[in-house]
Amino acid sequence: MPEISNPPLGLFGGTFDPIHYGHLRLAEESIAQLGLGGVRWIPAGQPPHRVAPQVTARQRLEMVVRATEKNTRFSVDSGEVASVAPSYTVQTLERLRRELGDRQPFVLLVGADAFAGFSDWHRWRDIFALTHIAVSHRPGFPVEADCLPRDLASEFHTRYLADVGGLKCSPAGGIVTFAMTQLAISATQVRNLLGNGLSARYLLPDAVLDYIDIHQLYKST
Repeated sequence: MPEISNPPLGLFGGTFDPIHYGHLRLAEESIAQLGLGGVRWIPAGQPPHRVAPQVTARQRLEMVVRATEKNTRFSVDSGEVASVAPSYTVQTLERLRRELGDRQPFVLLVGADAFAGFSDWHRWRDIFALTHIAVSHRPGFPVEADCLPRDLASEFHTRYLADVGGLKCSPAGGIVTFAMTQLAISATQVRNLLGNGLSARYLLPDAVLDYIDIHQLYKST
């Protein structure tokens, strides 16, 4: 098997409705803590398991582009937004494998809460053949296998990598965890502030706030 030379690529999907500093900090810290070559942001087009976002997929994509464009280690993938089909992570990973090859290490970035429900994701077991998974958690509150559903706990025990250096040794299949700086910011909080005519400044980048203001997004009707 050819030696892997490319550093792992972080993959960060979500609705980003809207993107805020909590998202940006997670991506930034994952690069340093996991030895990633960069992070590719993947805004969801039509998330199948959530209430439809308040704004269009194209608008959410544009906000992500504006928030990340000055960081050379960030890139944005518009594939899910461009698709008319529901956004399933496993299908996006299959597309990225076709585009970037079988030897590129992928690292899917997920929060601890999302990972707890990972076994409910579409074709969740297939995801391990396509990417590593990095689970972010609050400092002092590590991911506990005993708190996971049985099938997922079994995969966690089998695939857990104590050393994040293992992410660069294979293209997929491992699970790592990392603590990140907690910022008490949520997209729901931002939407509520904006919907009530209150300021959300310093919770998300000015470039995103300017876009929201120009297009009158998240305003109560």
